[in-house]
Amino acid sequence: MEKTVIVGLIHRNQNQKKLSEYLDELEFLSFTAGGVVEKRFTQRIENPNPATLIGKGKMNEILTYIKVNKIKTIIFDDELSPAQEKNISKILNIKVLDRTNLILDIFANRAKTSYARTQVELAQCQYLLPRLKGMWTHLERQKGGIGMRGPGETEIETDRRIVRDKISLLKSKIKTIDKQMSVQRGNRGKLIRVALVGYTNVGKSTLMNTISKSEVFAEDKLFATLDTTTRKVVIGNLPFLLGDTVGFIRKLPTQLIESFKSTLDEVREADLLLHVIDISHANYKEHIESVNNTLKEIDALDKPSIMVFNKIDAYEREKYDETDLLNDYGESNFTIDEWKETWMSKMGENVVFISATKKENINDFKKIVYREVRKIHIKRYPYNNFLYPDVDNFDLYEKKSN
Repeated sequence: MEKTVIVGLIHRNQNQKKLSEYLDELEFLSFTAGGVVEKRFTQRIENPNPATLIGKGKMNEILTYIKVNKIKTIIFDDELSPAQEKNISKILNIKVLDRTNLILDIFANRAKTSYARTQVELAQCQYLLPRLKGMWTHLERQKGGIGMRGPGETEIETDRRIVRDKISLLKSKIKTIDKQMSVQRGNRGKLIRVALVGYTNVGKSTLMNTISKSEVFAEDKLFATLDTTTRKVVIGNLPFLLGDTVGFIRKLPTQLIESFKSTLDEVREADLLLHVIDISHANYKEHIESVNNTLKEIDALDKPSIMVFNKIDAYEREKYDETDLLNDYGESNFTIDEWKETWMSKMGENVVFISATKKENINDFKKIVYREVRKIHIKRYPYNNFLYPDVDNFDLYEKKSN
């Protein structure tokens, strides 16, 4: 495991609590990428330093620590400008990454198919292009030398041209694959299409394996799934297509949203979304907001959806001390049943609480999915009404199918 340190800022839009949550996630990202976080550095700052993001004193503190502890990599939670990345690298003389760069690295490592690798490569090239100048630090000593200034600049321009050409080529390649995949989606027949969406590591692939009896790769790390996997599923006596998609994350790099929009066509073209949420995570409400923001970006927010609150087996509420007069009974003290009576109760029937790993309430989940898929199917193919009984008879058909 590579030894790393992580850095985050406290400012008017990000208090200590929120920063701590973001750094927890950044540490998990680092672990997923093969790093171990030795120390966290935070700084309260109103206006980030345009040259190095953090102040001079904090930079010296970090420099001392990395020298003593032989740290190989520093990761910033905030996105660094090309100039900031270059300046920090000069001072610390170690590998400098920001959250975007780290996520791109994880995606590159996780991409298995040619399509996923092409999408990640496109995102990396788009991220790299404005940073090329900082990569040519070995030519700086030549500046001012007779006949030496030109070649350095030419080399940078040559690299920029190569990267631009590469971006153009990758976009063209993705367009070609998109057309092929569009034809494949069109050839899937008249089955209703359902897509699993949600924050990364909420258990989408595990849920897919549970209800489709397939072996989709699932792991307790971020971005275990990059490629969309589609399986034919039968619940009761009603068949439909279920797609497992890439997980979303806060501060998702713009380059990745752009390059993976084609992968998310599975979501955009779905008839029904299963929005999976890890209710055991303290910040699951923020996760819901992040997912909804991404769905909005790809014009899929208004689709029919079912909210699937997963990992109820891992949910732990904070104990409430009634004798502590300064401690109010709040959301962190709620039981699952109390959560059901909150804003979740206003979401109607399309809410279910499950454990995909323990298979708790899976039958309730299947019943809701059956009901919603049947609604769409009957509306689209009214002449098939007699084939699929209403949800009241679901249990009978589910027993027969098993």
